[in-house]
Amino acid sequence: MGPQTADRDGDVVLTARNVAKSYGNIHALKGVNFDIRAGRVTTLFGENGAGKSTLMKVLSGVVGPTSGTIELRGEPVVFASSSEARDRGISIIHQELSLAPNLSVRDNIFMGREITGPAGIDYAEETRQAAALMAELEEEIDPATPVEDLRLGQRQIIEIARALSVDSRILIMDEPTSALSASEVEVLFKVIRDLTARGVAIVYISHHLEEALEITDFAVVLRDGAMTAKADRADIDLEWIVRNMVGEGYDLGSPPAGYPFGGVALSVRDVSVADKSGHGAMVVDGLSLDVRAGEIVCIYGLMGAGRTELLECVFGKVAKVAGEVWLEGREISRLSIAERIANGLALVPEDRQRDGLVQTMSVGENLSLASIGAFVRGLLLSRPAERAVIDSSIRAVTVKTSGPSAAIGSLSGGNQQKVVIGKMLGTHPRVIMLDEPSRGIDIGAKAEVFRILAERARAGLAVVFSTSEVSECLSIAHRVVVMSRGRISAEFGRDADHTVTKEQIMAASGEAVAA
Repeated sequence: MGPQTADRDGDVVLTARNVAKSYGNIHALKGVNFDIRAGRVTTLFGENGAGKSTLMKVLSGVVGPTSGTIELRGEPVVFASSSEARDRGISIIHQELSLAPNLSVRDNIFMGREITGPAGIDYAEETRQAAALMAELEEEIDPATPVEDLRLGQRQIIEIARALSVDSRILIMDEPTSALSASEVEVLFKVIRDLTARGVAIVYISHHLEEALEITDFAVVLRDGAMTAKADRADIDLEWIVRNMVGEGYDLGSPPAGYPFGGVALSVRDVSVADKSGHGAMVVDGLSLDVRAGEIVCIYGLMGAGRTELLECVFGKVAKVAGEVWLEGREISRLSIAERIANGLALVPEDRQRDGLVQTMSVGENLSLASIGAFVRGLLLSRPAERAVIDSSIRAVTVKTSGPSAAIGSLSGGNQQKVVIGKMLGTHPRVIMLDEPSRGIDIGAKAEVFRILAERARAGLAVVFSTSEVSECLSIAHRVVVMSRGRISAEFGRDADHTVTKEQIMAASGEAVAA
């Protein structure tokens, strides 16, 4: 891309004027006015379905507005595609990763705009530039590494590197930190401040509200497709954001009470899981944990603590090198994933796009997929039986959709997550494990997810969920288990006689606690 026009700090460089966007009878945007300024971070807050991602797609040329205009440096523009917008200096990092897992880090960064020389693609120069981007983002990732070998947080870094490589003057970041560790977020914020110092305009979308407050210069709130509030950073706080997003009285809930726990539903005994690097290190190291029927256990830890590997090992997705896994008194280590599901174990994965949903299927088909065997009558599928379960699931997990036949991609991130949860609850599990169930969803959807889990626990379901957000530990969990370097470093009970603070949980994980 050629050099961009210099912008003075604070100049309005991109504007939405009375922009509306409709999908049939659904009005995603309702006459939005939105300014982006050079050298500033404009943070866009709002629940899933509020219209944030739709507005960003309009501004970056992914979709066109139904009505209204887009102005670039005061001149009306119409982008036929995202590549056309990119050529004008506008890039977007999408919430859901769009990488090609079978290609290398280098090939993903330069996909569609390869560097060429007299002999064709200049792979050496692409490798050099990719390595420089990894150094800038402080990630020790070889450009030749296949993306499918990277963990989710590292894939997010590659998505960010691809956007940075374009040298854009306007950079839209839609949930850029949803899978990043605290140290990776710190590095990204340094990169953002370096970019704004060079006059780059940043639009930042995040459901991590406290984190977003740290980086923002100007805040805008969308609600139901319309702008409800805007203010400078100096004039806002967390309460202002929540009030304008969802109204008064926001609460993630508390541990369900008033009933006794049942017997041990899940027992993990001295389980060890080897690191994928093959260097002999244990990412889960001799860990033991019991979870009782009706109990909600939160597993907290920083990125790399071994939370995901533990849950995937219990589910049978990754192999253990030692230990035993018992489900309601039965050792299940030799069972396949399908057999574990049939015996009452369910997992909601961290990456819903890759592991939780089939993008070519409808909402209803995704909901019924895990329990499809229950609808088979001889050699045929009983559509009435399937439809009854789908309708029941949509109501039970409160999926906001135009109907079971709607495309899964038409749903907001929070509603997609509820489809994954509904799919696994449809298997009638005795134990459900959820890996970062609130990743990339707003506070309203998060509260709904936790309400559903609390209701199911009261009915006898054993619930285990992992999180890297310490505030979630203090919501519905009866017990908080802290992991650090593959082991349990602390456990905290949650009842009237046992109080626990964020600082205690963070300290047990090895995370630095501000004085």
